Amino acid sequence: MLHRHLNHEQWTLAAIDNCIARGQRLDWVDLRRAALADRAILEKVMRICQAHIVDCYAQRYDFWKHYAERHLA
Repeated sequence: MLHRHLNHEQWTLAAIDNCIARGQRLDWVDLRRAALADRAILEKVMRICQAHIVDCYAQRYDFWKHYAERHLA
């Protein structure tokens, strides 16, 4: 996914947040692949989702939070 405000292809906190918020299915597949390959990315996903979980309309973050929790356990 090309992030509109990022000029790199690394999974930084901003890139993960952008992917979850604005990504399409294929972008999520890329994030999933990266997260399963690197535990640090799963931890970043959890960190980002914790900040958004209070919003009851943030279902994408709720999904990713549960996904990360399951794979970090």
